[in-house]
Amino acid sequence: MTTPITRRDLLAALGTAAGAALAAPAAFAQGRQGAPLSAPTVISSPPRDFGPGAPPTTYFSDPDVLTIDPSFNALVQPNASLTRLWTGALWVEGPAWSSQGRYLVWSDIPNNRQLRWLEDDGRVAVFRSPSNNSNGNTFDPQGRQLSCEHVTRRVVRYEHDGSVTVIADAFQGKRLNSPNDVAVHKDGSIWFTDPPYGGQLYEGALFARELPTNVYRVDPGGRVDLAIPEDQVPDPNGLAFSPDFRRLYVSSTGKGPGDTGPGGKGDVFVFDVGADSKLSNRRLFTDCTIDEIKCGPDGLRCDVAGNLWVSSNAGRALGYSGVTVWNPAGKLIGRIRLPEVCGNIAFGGPKRNRLFMAASQSIYALYVATQGAAPG
Repeated sequence: MTTPITRRDLLAALGTAAGAALAAPAAFAQGRQGAPLSAPTVISSPPRDFGPGAPPTTYFSDPDVLTIDPSFNALVQPNASLTRLWTGALWVEGPAWSSQGRYLVWSDIPNNRQLRWLEDDGRVAVFRSPSNNSNGNTFDPQGRQLSCEHVTRRVVRYEHDGSVTVIADAFQGKRLNSPNDVAVHKDGSIWFTDPPYGGQLYEGALFARELPTNVYRVDPGGRVDLAIPEDQVPDPNGLAFSPDFRRLYVSSTGKGPGDTGPGGKGDVFVFDVGADSKLSNRRLFTDCTIDEIKCGPDGLRCDVAGNLWVSSNAGRALGYSGVTVWNPAGKLIGRIRLPEVCGNIAFGGPKRNRLFMAASQSIYALYVATQGAAPG
C-alpha cells in the first residue's frame, strides 16, 4: 500500500526543493572558504568569463591567483577579482601608469597605435596613432612618457609641450635594432633593451642588423653606453630595477629575426648595480620553469618589498600563462593565471596597488596588497 500525499505535504516538499535551488549559487560562490566546489578558473570547462560584467567568482581570493609559498598571501588582496578591462588589440605591450594623468597607456604594436584607459570612467580610446610600432613604455619622475619604437629603431620622450625628444637611435654610429623596454634610474639615466623583434613586418619593418642585441644606459647628459653585451644576456627584453636600485633584472627571451647564435632561452638574469652605475656579478635569477613548463618571461616589475613580478608566456600550456611572482632570493611564491599569454605588466592606480597585465589582445587588472616599486 502507498501512503496518500496531502496537499500540505506536497507544498512543503516543493518549498524545500525551491529553497535548495536558491541556496545553491550562494553555496557555490562561498565554496572556496571550506572544502570548495569547483570554482570557474582559466582551466575550467566551460571557460571562466573574465569580463567586467561576468558573474562573481570570488569570496575571499580569486581562484586564479595561486599561492605557492605562504609568504605570497601577504601580497594577495582579499575579495579582489581578476578583471578584463578591455580587449580588441592584435598584440598589446608596454603598459605604463601615468600618476599625473591617472590613466594607463599601452602599445598595440601591429596596429601601430597606443591606447589609453581612463580610471575615472573606464573609457578606452586611441592615445597616439601612428606610434611607430611602439613597444615598451614608462614614465619618468617628471611625468614624461618614454617609448621604445620599433619601426624608427629609437627610444623617445614625449615632453609636456607635445614635442618629441630622441633619447637614443644609435650606438657608436650604428643604428639600434628595435628598442623593446625601458626603465629610469633614480640618477636620471635611462636604460633600455635592444632585441631584434621589431625586425619583422608584423611588429615593425625588415632591416639589416648593425648591432648585437645589447642593453644600453643613456646618462643624463645624453651619452649612450653599453651596459650589458649580448654574450651576457642574449635577446634582452624586459628590465626592472629593485626598489633600492642596487639590482637590475633583465629577461632573456627567445631567438629573434636575424639571430645567428642560439638566442635567449627564456631566463631572467640579475646584476648588482654599483654606485657608478656599473653592473657586476651577473647570475641566473630563474629559468622560469614551473612544473616542468617553460613560462617564458617578458616584462618585469618589482614591488616595494623587492619581489619580482614576471609576465609569463607559456604558449599552449593552459593555466601557466599570466604572471609569476618570485621573492628576492629567486623562489617562486605565487602565480596569476590568465586565459591569454602575458607580454608585460605594470603597477598603477592612485596607490600603485593595482597590477595591470598586457596579455595578447587584452588588458587585465587585479588589486594587490602591495605597491609597485617605482612610477611607470
